[in-house]
Amino acid sequence: MRDAYHEELDSIGDGLVEMARLVGSAIGRATTAILDADLKLAEAVIAGDSKVDDLQRDLEARAIALLARQQPVATDLRIVVTSLRMSADLERSGDLAQHVAKLARLRFPDTAVPRDLHSTVLEMGQLAQRLMAKAGEVLITKDVDLALQLEQDDDAMDLLHRALFQHLMDDRWQHGIETAVDVTLLGRYYERFADHAVSVAKRVVYLVTGEHADELNQTAGAPGAGETS
Repeated sequence: MRDAYHEELDSIGDGLVEMARLVGSAIGRATTAILDADLKLAEAVIAGDSKVDDLQRDLEARAIALLARQQPVATDLRIVVTSLRMSADLERSGDLAQHVAKLARLRFPDTAVPRDLHSTVLEMGQLAQRLMAKAGEVLITKDVDLALQLEQDDDAMDLLHRALFQHLMDDRWQHGIETAVDVTLLGRYYERFADHAVSVAKRVVYLVTGEHADELNQTAGAPGAGETS
């Protein structure tokens, strides 16, 4: 009975890894779709989000069943509850990738991104994909140090997001209000996607240590941290 219980816990973890893989792929393909005005690829990303939703619903149902049948405590309870929260982060990430693809579809056959911003948006898309890949690795390895690195990695996304706004606010902007709105939304989608990847990593830290990532960072940065007497 206990073996079956732990197999079920492991299967929930496997489901989270698969969700991370799917949404990471989705944001990469959505980025290609919006930069290349690729309608077929955009439609594939939009349709593919249903698989992420199905995985999230299945994971949630299994987690709730475990809570009801096994009434886990301590570490096991933390695993189940944290997994539910991570699945919500990953499902929302899939929605954000879908939003990028829907914007590509909306503006087809044109592109929503002016040529002079292609490199910035491409970099944001690639970074978002790398962050989610790292979050997936953290889910597998439970590596706390790697998980804590994600928040620092996310700083690069914040810089790109600000750079995008600097273009929008520049007096030389000549692409009109509609495109400005598109670019504003797009920047927000990528920034939020990255935030969800960081959130997943932070939840793994809590799962492993029982402490929140922010508390660990504060401890590490405190005067005398790591010193021995």
